[in-house]
Amino acid sequence: MFSKFTSILQHAVEALAPSLPLQEDFVYHWKAITHYYIETSDDKAPVTDTNIPSHLEQMLDILIQEENELDFGETGPCMEYLLHHKILETLYTLGKADCPPGMKQQVLAFYTKLLGRIRQPLLPHINVHRPVQKLIRLCGEVLATPTENEEIQFLCIVCAKLKQDPYLVNFFLENKLKSLASKGESDIVTEDTLKGQDSLTTDTRQACLPEDLSGSTEPTEMEDDLPHQPDDLSTRLDQLNVTSLPEASASRPHQDYNLVNSLLNLTRSPDGRIAVKACEGLMLLVSLPEPAAAKCLTQSTCLCELLTDRLASLYKALPQSVDPLDIETVEAINWGLDSYSHKEDASAFPGKRALISFLSWFDYCDQLIKEAQKSAAVALARAVRERFFIGVMEPQLMQTSEMGILTSTALLHRIVRQVTSDVLLQEMVSFILGEQREPETLVEINRHPLRHRLIEHCDHISDEISIMTLRMFEHLLQKPNEHILYNLVLRNLEERNYTEYKPLCPEDKDVVENGLIAGAVDLEEDPLFTDLSPENTLSNQEWLSSSPPTTPEHPKNDGKTEVHKIVNSFLCLVPDEAKSSYQVEGTGYDTYLRDAHRQFRDYCSICLRWEWPGTPKALEKCNLEAAFFEGHFLKVLFDRMGRILDQPYDVNLQVTSVLSRLSLFPHPHIHEYLLDPYVNLASGCRSLFSVIVRVVGDLMVRIQRIPDFTPKLLLVRKRLLGLEPEGPMIDHMTLLEGVIVLEEFCKELAAIAFVKYHTSSTP
Repeated sequence: MFSKFTSILQHAVEALAPSLPLQEDFVYHWKAITHYYIETSDDKAPVTDTNIPSHLEQMLDILIQEENELDFGETGPCMEYLLHHKILETLYTLGKADCPPGMKQQVLAFYTKLLGRIRQPLLPHINVHRPVQKLIRLCGEVLATPTENEEIQFLCIVCAKLKQDPYLVNFFLENKLKSLASKGESDIVTEDTLKGQDSLTTDTRQACLPEDLSGSTEPTEMEDDLPHQPDDLSTRLDQLNVTSLPEASASRPHQDYNLVNSLLNLTRSPDGRIAVKACEGLMLLVSLPEPAAAKCLTQSTCLCELLTDRLASLYKALPQSVDPLDIETVEAINWGLDSYSHKEDASAFPGKRALISFLSWFDYCDQLIKEAQKSAAVALARAVRERFFIGVMEPQLMQTSEMGILTSTALLHRIVRQVTSDVLLQEMVSFILGEQREPETLVEINRHPLRHRLIEHCDHISDEISIMTLRMFEHLLQKPNEHILYNLVLRNLEERNYTEYKPLCPEDKDVVENGLIAGAVDLEEDPLFTDLSPENTLSNQEWLSSSPPTTPEHPKNDGKTEVHKIVNSFLCLVPDEAKSSYQVEGTGYDTYLRDAHRQFRDYCSICLRWEWPGTPKALEKCNLEAAFFEGHFLKVLFDRMGRILDQPYDVNLQVTSVLSRLSLFPHPHIHEYLLDPYVNLASGCRSLFSVIVRVVGDLMVRIQRIPDFTPKLLLVRKRLLGLEPEGPMIDHMTLLEGVIVLEEFCKELAAIAFVKYHTSSTP
């Protein structure tokens, strides 16, 4: 109370006293602060019981007023006084001592307001950026201190100033040169730089104590008024043991970018708001375009290690087994909004808090890399790959415990969905698939062990593991990275050696002109399709209205199999007695067209920058003699597809979903191999269509052994659609569900083929 009364009385006296010139007023307030340290013996009273906060506020107001009265860029006498007398150095020393208690908060607030409110650039001044650098080192030393809020505000204003003028970051990298020179790396330090460094070092040693604390022999205006103040105040501070020598901190690791280290420390704050602010400050620093700063950030600080170590520790803190559905459906994670209350969550499950923390930190790493300067982004992403993906996740994915495989694959699936940074995505793809781009061979199928293991898991004895791994690959295929599809599929189709090349003779040319392909099998003459009825196919008149019109640029016979033949081939694959969709409203082929059109458009936008060819590679230029292997990924998918009548419904849905995703890609070789029934397959080769044909052949044999097959099939379809209540168990349920999935898959492939043709035929 007495302190407040004294402050009020002082303001009243100042208001009644005649106004002094700004410089005299500024010096008066600074002297009032220094007098306190000379005259006061009680150093345990809090700073709020003194007039120091008021004097600091008045000094700041004077500096702002002075700047407003001058033209922009001019430095007034008060600012000159602050710089010349190294007031910021003095305040740093007092703040470090925290004398009186709470002084550190006052100093941090003064620095923050000074940098934030003064428009002219202050950081280039050595008597500003040097004490700022020292004060930065005090931030984040101890967590959960009363000064945390002021510390983060100060650090963030420094980051904002660096973002505004990125070249200023070089003032905070000066020790980088010293550390390099001490390691004998003088070849990368120029002679001029070393000369400048020497002069700067000398200047730094001379400035170990502020001028008005060090007993300088050169008299100043302030010393004339207070002849014994410097010695007395210096002695007083020596008693407090707060003298700070720059050389004393030279042994600190990574001190050349202490701004990063202080922010990293504050990201661990138990106060979530402080941690988020620290993360925002780091985001600003990594985005600075200065190459020297980016190099220092990744090579001379612990940023990479701390980011990845925390990612690893949060991953290891997860329960050994988490329900994959919980991992997949937990709400979208935003690193800046990582707030969770177990008591308020109606859908809580064991490990949810740990899962949200992990996904939130991964999201932050992803966004940090996305915003980072290019070389910094590459280094950060590589660290995540080496220290987290390979070091932590790979052993979990390679284990043999089914529960462990399921949980680790579900987590991999989640972060594949979540990643948005192109650089981090590239590292993730290299981690999962490897970097090989040459055609696969059976001998080297295990060249990248993780890729091999994950593809094998698509055909695991555990249906849950198979479904989760297939789902992971499905989302991986939707990522905008060309290497994914090339590594999994395209590299094995480049030479088109799945085809049998037959040069056209004159008779064959005549056949082509009549609308047929030489050597192609007419499905209507195939014994599997002798029971086709006219209503199962689209008539020529219907195709005239639904197919694109023939144009001079796109003649009907342009070497491609006519699209209506392709569509009818897929629609007619399943025999009549195995079809049930025509008896349920709203399940026709046309229902797939809208989805196929939207999905194909999305895939085209993703693949546009990959510059894929519009037509297949000419067979004359292909190496057709090389043995064809569809690749490990397609092999497993085709094997799974071949067992569609004997697999669980959920597995079949996931297998066909991945195959339809592959079919959507606008690459001519993928289209030919997966969607053209009339391609001339080389001996021993199989395509998606040939696999389905074999399944249909098996189905037609098995149908004969099941009484009332068609009514049972219709009942199962209605139950799956929710049109019929669950009733008694039906025999051959797996087979019946497989037939329904097969019919729907054929309709989906027909729709995709039509949409792709329509898009490519549009002028």
